[in-house]
Amino acid sequence: MIYEFRTYQLKPRSMGEVIKRFGDALPRRAEFSPLAAFWHTEIGPLNQIIHVWPYESLAQRDEVRAAAAASGVWPPKLGEFIVDMQSEILTPVTSQPALVPGTYGPYYEMRTYTLAPGSVGAMTERWEEYLPGRIALSPLAGVFWSDIGALNKWIHIWPYPSLEARVETRKQASAAGSWPPPGDSPVLDQSSKIIVPAPFSPMQ
Repeated sequence: MIYEFRTYQLKPRSMGEVIKRFGDALPRRAEFSPLAAFWHTEIGPLNQIIHVWPYESLAQRDEVRAAAAASGVWPPKLGEFIVDMQSEILTPVTSQPALVPGTYGPYYEMRTYTLAPGSVGAMTERWEEYLPGRIALSPLAGVFWSDIGALNKWIHIWPYPSLEARVETRKQASAAGSWPPPGDSPVLDQSSKIIVPAPFSPMQ
C-alpha cells in the first residue's frame, strides 16, 4: 500500500470555497478510489489543504487518476485558488496503523522530520522498540517514510481531542524518558503543523 499526500497552498480567504467545491465533487471521485483523509492547516503554514489517497501500487494510482480525469468528474475546479501544489508518495512504516477511518481529533499534529540519508531502517527499528509506550498515552494516526518527492522524510500524524491534551500528553511522554526514542538520532530537521479535518474527511 502507498499513500499520495497532495498539499495545496491556497490564496488567502479561499479555504471555505475550496472545501465546498472539493466536497461537492468527492462522491463521484470516490467511485474510483477512496479518500483517506482531508485536512487543512490551523497552526503553522496557513491556507494549506492536505488530501491523502491510498493506492495498492503506482500502477493503480495511474489507472485511477486517468479514469477519473477521463470521466470529467475530477479534478474539482480549484485552479483559481491554488498558489502551489506538491505531491509525495509515502509508504507506511511496517506494523503501524495508517489512516484508519474514524473519529480521533479534531486536532491532528503532522510532524515532518528530515533524516540522514540511509537511516530509514535504523529509524524504523528505534520506533518499533519505543512506540508501544508512546501509543499507550495517545493514538497514532500514521507514520510514513517518503518514497517519491522530497526524500529522507519521516512523517507522523497524531490526533488529539484538544490542544491542551496535546501539551499534556507530550509532557507525560517526555517525563517517562522513553519518547522521543533515546540515544543517537538520525533526525536532521523537524517541522510541525496542526491540521483539522474537513466535514467530509473519513478521519475526524
